[in-house]
Amino acid sequence: MDSIGRLNDALRYIETHLADTIDFEVVGRIAGCSEYHFRRIFSFLAGMPLGEYVRRRRLSLAAEELRRGDEKVIDVALRYGYDSPDAFAKAFATMHGVAPSRAKLDSVRIRSFPPLSFQLTIKGGNTMEYRLVEKGAFHIVGYKKRITLQFEGENRQMDSLVAQMTSEAIARLKNLCDTEPKGILHVSANFTERIGEGTELDQYLGVATTTSPPEGFDALAVEACRWAVFTIQGPYPSAMQDTWARIYAEWLPTAPWQLTGGPEILWNEGTDYAKLDFKSEIWIPVRAVQ
Repeated sequence: MDSIGRLNDALRYIETHLADTIDFEVVGRIAGCSEYHFRRIFSFLAGMPLGEYVRRRRLSLAAEELRRGDEKVIDVALRYGYDSPDAFAKAFATMHGVAPSRAKLDSVRIRSFPPLSFQLTIKGGNTMEYRLVEKGAFHIVGYKKRITLQFEGENRQMDSLVAQMTSEAIARLKNLCDTEPKGILHVSANFTERIGEGTELDQYLGVATTTSPPEGFDALAVEACRWAVFTIQGPYPSAMQDTWARIYAEWLPTAPWQLTGGPEILWNEGTDYAKLDFKSEIWIPVRAVQ
């Protein structure tokens, strides 16, 4: 299957509908996945949320039309989805640094944002080890916090969550753990619609269990599915974060699998994060591409 080609077909659909309503469910179908999955894949490949890309393309086209000098500002604003001249002027100035009315002047510089296209780049030398695991339904039981997504470095938002993991709590949780992956897990779930750095998700610290969740802990129900499990060994967290990015940027666009929308799980071998060969596993719920 030409996954890269289907992603580019979806981008071409977006491009032809910038001046009207974009049906993002159709975008997902063209790409061979759901709207949710397309937004996530796009964010990792492009380095920005899909909504931000559409906004920049529309403002780029708006500036070009105003530069030609034969359009009223209000007409261009309405064409590209702005209900009021004030909202359009604010967004336009944020991107171009000038008011829309000044874009008509030849001496004023405007910023062009060309359309994206995806290409598969063969870099060589970097393998990705993964296996497939079939699992029945289970629960993640532990503690939950709503945090913002961070792609690089240590996320300090996790400090208060980690503080709840007292020795007593860890002992109780380990007694509940009866299924793979074993041990204390970092679980990400319920991402916001716009997936990009700074957007929100539920972060859990807990264990996997097939028993009924006890009182005193947060719980996340996980449906039966197939998991792609990626093994990482290297400096933490950089090796883990690099692998997570490569899953979306390199593996998913060409693999015969797509995301289910379920939670993503990180397993670490321990807490000695200074080890240069620190071992982790990333568990991604997948299903076959239709």
